[in-house]
Amino acid sequence: MISELHDVELKDLELKANEARQLVIKSLTESRSGHSAGPLGMADIFTALYFHILKHDPRKPDWPDRDRLVLSNGHICPILYVSMAQAGYFPLAELDTLRKINSRLQGHPHRGTLPGIETTSGPLGEGVSQAIGIALAGRLDHKTYHVYCLTSDGEQQEGNTWEAAMLAGSLGLASLTQIIDRNNIQIDGTTEQIMPLDSLVEKYRAFNWEVLEVDGNNIRAFIDVVGEARAVHEKPSVIIAHTVPGFGVSYMENNYLWHGNPPGLADIAGAPPKSEQSKVALDELRASHRKIESEHA
Repeated sequence: MISELHDVELKDLELKANEARQLVIKSLTESRSGHSAGPLGMADIFTALYFHILKHDPRKPDWPDRDRLVLSNGHICPILYVSMAQAGYFPLAELDTLRKINSRLQGHPHRGTLPGIETTSGPLGEGVSQAIGIALAGRLDHKTYHVYCLTSDGEQQEGNTWEAAMLAGSLGLASLTQIIDRNNIQIDGTTEQIMPLDSLVEKYRAFNWEVLEVDGNNIRAFIDVVGEARAVHEKPSVIIAHTVPGFGVSYMENNYLWHGNPPGLADIAGAPPKSEQSKVALDELRASHRKIESEHA
């Protein structure tokens, strides 16, 4: 059961999500490699998961009764790493090692390298299948943990995703919730230009999934919709979370060119000079932080 969210807790989560975005920018700037748009857009969802929704214990990352978080779209791992560090899985200072040689924070998550990582990801389209295996294991072992599988909308172009969707629906895996980052971009353009996806709602309903939609950048709304998904007991659920790629950094928002670029590495139309990109991003996020504080004062 998802606990009630009070106003004070909401403020704390919004501030933590903003802090997470700042840490993503700093980590990407230090590594000079990695993806910006997705991690920034998903910061609210990861904050809600790690600090309000998930049943987990950073001191016991292999606790058998923990909820499982499967990150299928592994390229957005900067926000996964940031959220885990904020939660206490490893020191915040280690975020500076992102994508560096011998770092535990690899460019795509690797199970076994960093405690708290449930699956290895990178090749898109595999996560739902992995999550089904974990959910089935829980059913066989009579466990009550829940499995959350985060996917990109671009992954919905993968055949493996739909084979898995068909299986989960036929098995009635109510312990599985898929969260689709519906930000409408991928590396070569918008999803609807590359390979149109709509209507995802009708497609998943046809595969016997409970389908819910939400503003993925609204923490309260997201927590509420997860509660709705958890109340479904006869089928898997999918939450289509509409997010703004690059959320919080004006020159990145809704621009697919920031899908795979870190700040400071590319000259992109509408962005500051490379030498100023990180500073401008952090200045904007710090201003947002102050605004959140004043709104809840």
